[in-house]
Amino acid sequence: MARPREFDEAAALDAAVDHFWLHGYQSTSVRELASAMGITGASLYNAFGDKRALFKMALARYIETGIEGRVIREHLSTVHAVDEFFKDIVNYSIKDKSRKGCLLVNSALELGDDDTELKGVVSDVFVEIEAFFRRAIAEGQEQGEVSTGLPAADLARLLLGALLGIRVLARVRPNRALLEGIARSALLVLKP
Repeated sequence: MARPREFDEAAALDAAVDHFWLHGYQSTSVRELASAMGITGASLYNAFGDKRALFKMALARYIETGIEGRVIREHLSTVHAVDEFFKDIVNYSIKDKSRKGCLLVNSALELGDDDTELKGVVSDVFVEIEAFFRRAIAEGQEQGEVSTGLPAADLARLLLGALLGIRVLARVRPNRALLEGIARSALLVLKP
């Protein structure tokens, strides 16, 4: 009979998210992860598998707690939902005193072509965010709230690029006026 776990798996996973976020995937050892999570290496392997499996779980946790709520804004009009999304991102970026940036953006830059599966996890989230923008823009175009000068798909990609730019710039230039200016300029393109 297996012994019951003597640690809070959710808290340990949150600690792993923070450690990967601060130090990256490739620079993190299992020993460092176990220490950051407050568990032994054996407990880490038993509960989460190897480092790669834990990283996939950490990405899923980050997405669940940080991204999903931002792309589900059914109670807002389409243009307002996109505007609120960018306000949230700018505010979150400014409050990030350790300048960690975005775990997904950091991972996309770090992983490169080394691991196509992990890269796919990150890419899928970017596709999901782009789809949120595209749906909101298409609906806004139908309602006359968004310019029809460019296809919704092109405008969605522009917003995705602005989002990624904000998250990267926030790490090195965490200036509210700068980040809000990028968001404001990107959203201005949507005006009819």
